[in-house]
Amino acid sequence: MTEKNNPLSLHPETLAIRAGLDVSEFHEHSQGLYLTSSFTFDTAEEGAAMFIGQKPGYIYSRFTNPTVNAFQERLAALEGGERSIATASGMAAIQACMMALLKAGDHIVASQSLFGSTINLFSGTLSKFGIETTFVDAADLQAWRDAIKPNTRLFFLETPSNPLTEVADIAAIADIAHESDALLVVDNCFCSPALQQPLKLGADLVVHSATKYLDGHGRVLGGAVVGSDALIEQIYLHVRTAGPSLAAFNAWVLLSGMETLFIRMEKQCTTALELARWLEAHPAVERVFYPGLASHPQHELAMRQQKLGGAVVSFVVKGGREAAWQLVDAVKVISRTANLGDVKSTITHPASTTHARITQEAREKAGIVEGLLRVAVGLEHVEDLKNDIARGL
Repeated sequence: MTEKNNPLSLHPETLAIRAGLDVSEFHEHSQGLYLTSSFTFDTAEEGAAMFIGQKPGYIYSRFTNPTVNAFQERLAALEGGERSIATASGMAAIQACMMALLKAGDHIVASQSLFGSTINLFSGTLSKFGIETTFVDAADLQAWRDAIKPNTRLFFLETPSNPLTEVADIAAIADIAHESDALLVVDNCFCSPALQQPLKLGADLVVHSATKYLDGHGRVLGGAVVGSDALIEQIYLHVRTAGPSLAAFNAWVLLSGMETLFIRMEKQCTTALELARWLEAHPAVERVFYPGLASHPQHELAMRQQKLGGAVVSFVVKGGREAAWQLVDAVKVISRTANLGDVKSTITHPASTTHARITQEAREKAGIVEGLLRVAVGLEHVEDLKNDIARGL
């Protein structure tokens, strides 16, 4: 944690509850919710000073709000960053990074194992603005080196990846990026700062879909970027102008969710590991993807840079799409939805949901086969989850 965000050197579990609290003159014990579009000034001179940054204060909730600021400060403290900027969703956070830091003619090197919407953003939207992306095998360090061009400005990866939980070596990839004066941006959605802090491993920026584990209850959308003050200032200026802002109510809900982040993640990871071991031994399952398993290709790396294996278990059932859909249709406890990070376990078929809009070639490169299923483990009893999945197997 930086001294600025953690002057008392508090443990992360305490920061998740205490960091960023902005208490008003009413001395409320819980974070106040400021549902207002704008804020008033005492004088015209004060308003002018605040608008040009000469005096701190709240102006307009598109870019300054006490509740949103509390969320930003808490997340920055948990990730060990100097500053954070909140956005309306995780995809808005990624888009804000790209639009603020890149220009036409720039080049991105990205993992091919990304969330489907991220792939579409890079290969579709950004390409329209003259920003090129080369996708590489996240685990192949030489592939990252070979993809570098004179105009490479940014590396982007998820680790673990969605949905195959592929783990990339953050420190090694950061070194490769920095050798070519490129930035490394890491999507830390699957782990959250409870399990992994990419900035400490050399990343320049961390992005989050706060919708997932930071909320933890499937209630609201939100996103954020964490990093140095200099980089976040550039992204803040984009968010201030373009307006992909986090709503104050959503920030208030996210702050509540973060208070239980560590205890939730610990329990969910423990259950996920037991479920993964059970699935690995099941005759109807072809393969299981979970970083906490010794059979995972990057198990040792995952255990070095993550505290636990995570709460997402993906597996391939024998019989392709027909067998996968049969299992999805058979569950009675697990929710059929593409969201993750909830206290309620969820199941989805990536090839026909989260990765349906990318090309078949891109799916095949990313390992999104027709028999693949992703279970995001919640807080139910593990035996109930096993029994529920067994109905479809």
